[in-house]
Amino acid sequence: MEFGVFDHLDLRPGADLAAIYEERLRLIAGYDAAGIATYHLAEHHATPLGLAPSPSVFLAAVAQRTTRLRFGPMVYCLPLYDPLRLIEEICMLDHMSGGRFEFGVGRGISPFEVAYFGIDKETAPAIYREAFEVLMRGFANAELTFQGEHFSYDSVPMVLTPVQRPHPPLWYGVGAPHGAQWPAEQGINIISNAPCPVAREATDRYRNVWHANHGNDDALPKMGAARHIYIGETDAEAEEVAARAYTAWYNNFMNLWRHFGADPQVYPSDFKEARDRDIIIAGSPDTAAAEIARQVEAAGLNYFVCRFAFGDLRYEESARSLALFADDVAPEFRRPT
Repeated sequence: MEFGVFDHLDLRPGADLAAIYEERLRLIAGYDAAGIATYHLAEHHATPLGLAPSPSVFLAAVAQRTTRLRFGPMVYCLPLYDPLRLIEEICMLDHMSGGRFEFGVGRGISPFEVAYFGIDKETAPAIYREAFEVLMRGFANAELTFQGEHFSYDSVPMVLTPVQRPHPPLWYGVGAPHGAQWPAEQGINIISNAPCPVAREATDRYRNVWHANHGNDDALPKMGAARHIYIGETDAEAEEVAARAYTAWYNNFMNLWRHFGADPQVYPSDFKEARDRDIIIAGSPDTAAAEIARQVEAAGLNYFVCRFAFGDLRYEESARSLALFADDVAPEFRRPT
């Protein structure tokens, strides 16, 4: 079992922005030392939910603070990018990290965020599909030629190429089970935020489509689920801290939606309900290990993604939770069965 980390890099109330960036880079160095496989960074705009609206900028710093950890955006919001420029950024990051870059693609989950850039939610999917096609052509050819409704390129020399050919590994976020169809056909890794029963429908569908298109499980891509996690010395301690931090994170998540009088009804506001719906894990190392094992089995996962930093968690709290995870939880999933 490999473990990853997903990070909204959301605002910690009252904290200095420069301090948040520096403390998060220190924590990411800790992920590297702890044996975390991959760091996935969200992209959001005009909301305290995400302080890395330009993921490539922050990830360039990650490349310099780590030596083994793979990393990338989860996801690049493709309708907001010129795909030619994005190809060049991806190539740079892949070289700056010695071939450790991985990247997710998507159209953007919030209609309000893309609207700030003059993009309508109804046209965003078509722009996304066209941008993705440009990316794949650019990586596969010495020159980029493309004529579409939204993008047009004529014999652009692809001077920069990535270390990993034809391109770094791809990731895709899956909400509903039917969303697993396309990434399974393409052999793209997936991450879900859904409760275990829904995630299980998605992973079952992914496996079925994968087998129909690619054969056996030998090279099955990663199928993960992302969960908030806080580990303390005792269950009581962990639950108290996690409940406080989840409330702060939830307010960050809802900030822009509330501004427009909307509620996506994705996450519950109540900590206990969130725990019952598999969204957050809080407890001692033994409790956390047992719950991770349950969710891996229930959701049919071969990859588990943790959120160690969220809401108003201080650096020291996240680092301590990570240390308990690395020392007492992760080793339980490396033992021979």
